[in-house]
Amino acid sequence: MPHFGLMDEEALGPEKAAFQRARLHIRAGRRRLRQGKISAGILTLYDAVVFGMEWYAAVSDHRAKLTVSPGEDLRQDKILYTVLVRSGVLDGQFDYPAFDNLVEYASNNEMPDFDYRELLTSIEAIMTQLEIMPFDENELPPEDPATY
Repeated sequence: MPHFGLMDEEALGPEKAAFQRARLHIRAGRRRLRQGKISAGILTLYDAVVFGMEWYAAVSDHRAKLTVSPGEDLRQDKILYTVLVRSGVLDGQFDYPAFDNLVEYASNNEMPDFDYRELLTSIEAIMTQLEIMPFDENELPPEDPATY
């Protein structure tokens, strides 16, 4: 995982840890895509999106603005995405079910010929709407070259 050894989750607490994880996973996902590790990059970006959504929902000021229906479990990423769209946090332009299917495929297959540029642009748009991006990668702890 791109965040191992780069952050102290207990010291940060759950909100800040999710925020930091999201940023670390964006950086690592981009790197993996550039290196041609497409499936690994997609899976890493999925983690970034999930951590970003979880962070947004964990912040009390944000959570108070969410329109959550009875019985909705915000620990489930698909439900959380739907709630964020319903609440106007995300614009709904991202096809989350298609992304979920792509992630499932990438978890079992290499995808060396997959053109990831549109996907990356869409994920960066989500992360901007979630207020995770933009950020200066130089403010993050340096990556460990030994990580995948």
